[in-house]
Amino acid sequence: MTAVLPDTYTVRPPAKEDAEAVLALVSAYNTAVVGFADYTLDDAVDALTEPGFEPETDGWLVFAGDTPIGYGWVFGKGDHHLLDIDLFTADPAVETYLLGQIVRRARELAVEYGHSSVQLDAVVYRADEPRRRRLTDDGFRPGTTFHRMRIDHDGPVETPVVPAGVTVRRGAPDEASRRVAHAVMTKSFEGQFGFTPRTFEEWHAAHENHSAFDWSQVTLLEVDGQPVALLESNDQFVEDENCGHIGRLCVLAEARGRGLAKFLLRDQFALDAAAGRTGTILHVDTNNPTPALDLYLAVGMRAALVIDVWRLEVVA
Repeated sequence: MTAVLPDTYTVRPPAKEDAEAVLALVSAYNTAVVGFADYTLDDAVDALTEPGFEPETDGWLVFAGDTPIGYGWVFGKGDHHLLDIDLFTADPAVETYLLGQIVRRARELAVEYGHSSVQLDAVVYRADEPRRRRLTDDGFRPGTTFHRMRIDHDGPVETPVVPAGVTVRRGAPDEASRRVAHAVMTKSFEGQFGFTPRTFEEWHAAHENHSAFDWSQVTLLEVDGQPVALLESNDQFVEDENCGHIGRLCVLAEARGRGLAKFLLRDQFALDAAAGRTGTILHVDTNNPTPALDLYLAVGMRAALVIDVWRLEVVA
C-alpha cells in the first residue's frame, strides 16, 4: 500500500476552502460509477468541518500542478476502534498513495487510543467492481451491505393513525429532549455493525455541524411516559433529488412488535409529501439483526442502490 508520487505532484491537508475542489473530485468519481454525483457542496463542507476531523493529520489533497486529482480521509468516532475512510481519484498511483497514508494514520490512531488494532471501513458502490477488486487485493474483506431504499410520492400521503397508548413528541428544542434522543438512539443501535457509541457532547456537535439537519426534524415516541422510539430526518437529498431522508430510525427492544417503526415511516412519508418532496430515502443494513429490510419493503420502499462496506484490520 505504499507508492511514491511523481515529483510534479504535491500533497497538502484539505481545508474548508477546498470544498468545491473536493466536490468536483467526488462527483466525477461517483458519476463515472453510478451515473450521478450523489454528493453536494454542503456534503463536502460538512465533511471538512466535522467536529473531530483533523485535516492536518487525517486528510490528503493531491495536486498535479494546480489541478486537484486525489482526495482521501480517515475519521474516527468515540473510542476510534472503527475508522471510516474514503478516497477519490482516477489515478491508480494516487489511490495507492492515499490508501498508504490512511493505513499509516490508522496505525497511529490505534496507538493513540490504546488499541492493539483498528478496523477500517470503506464504502463502495456495488457497481464499482474495479475498486472492489483492488480493495480485495489490499486485504479488505466484505463487511456488510447497505441498500438505499426509496419510496416515491406522487401526491399527498395519508397521515397514519397514532398507535394506541403512544404519545408523539415533535422536535428536540432543548438539551433535555436532545439527551433523551441520544439515549434512545445509543441503546437501540448498540451492537449493530459499524455503530460506535458517542458521548452526548460529541453526538450533539456532529448534529450541530450538519447543514442539512435541524432539531425540529426529530420525532420521539413515548409509551407510558417512557421514550421508546426515535426518527431523525434531514434534508441531505433535497438539493439533488428533492427527497426527504431518514437518517436514523430506532425502536427499543422492549417496544418492538407494536407497529411503532411502521408508524414513524408512514408519518415521515406524509410529512415529506406535504413538504413537496417527490420521495423519501433511507439506508438499511441488510445484515441488521432486526428484520429491517422486510419492514421497509412492507411499507412500499424499494432498493434504489446497493452499497457495500469493505473492512480491513490494521494492527498497531
